[in-house]
Amino acid sequence: MEDPDFVGTVIAQWRAERPDLDVAPLGVVARLHRLAGRLTEELVAVYARHGLGEGEFDVLAALRRAGAPYELAPRVLAASTMVSSGAVTKRVDRCEQQGWVTRRVDRQDGRGRVVALTDAGRALIDRAFTEHVANEHRLLAGFSAEERAQLAGLLEQWGRALESGD
Repeated sequence: MEDPDFVGTVIAQWRAERPDLDVAPLGVVARLHRLAGRLTEELVAVYARHGLGEGEFDVLAALRRAGAPYELAPRVLAASTMVSSGAVTKRVDRCEQQGWVTRRVDRQDGRGRVVALTDAGRALIDRAFTEHVANEHRLLAGFSAEERAQLAGLLEQWGRALESGD
C-alpha cells in the first residue's frame, strides 16, 4: 500500500485529533484546492511562453471563441471572463498596448464601446491556445477518456449545485 499523500496525512491527523468529526470532505475539497494551485502554475507557464499573463490570455481567448468578427462589448467580455468590469478594463488596456486588441465606438450604440481582436492578437491566441490544449491533454494523460468524461461530469454537477445555492 502506498503512503498517503499530503492530504491523506492531514486527514489522518484530524481523525486522530477530532474523531467526533467526519473529515472525509477534505479528501475532495483539499485535494482540489491543492490541484487548482498546481494547475494554475502549469497553465500560466504556457501563457508566459507567448508573452501573456492569465488575464490577457482570457481576454484574447474570449474574443477568439466569440467568432468572427472577434469583438465583444466590455460588459460581455467581463461576463465571459468572469471578472469585474474594472478588471476587464485593465486587461484590455494591456492587450491594446501590445497591439492585440482595439477599442472602437459601437456602431449600433454610439455611447458604447467594442473590443476587437487584431490580426496580431488572433495569430497570438491561436498559437497560445494550441499549446494550451496540448498542455491540458498532458495534464490529464493519466486518465482514460472515460475517466476524464466522468470527472468532467461530476465537476459540472458540483459546479451547478454550488452556483444554484443547493
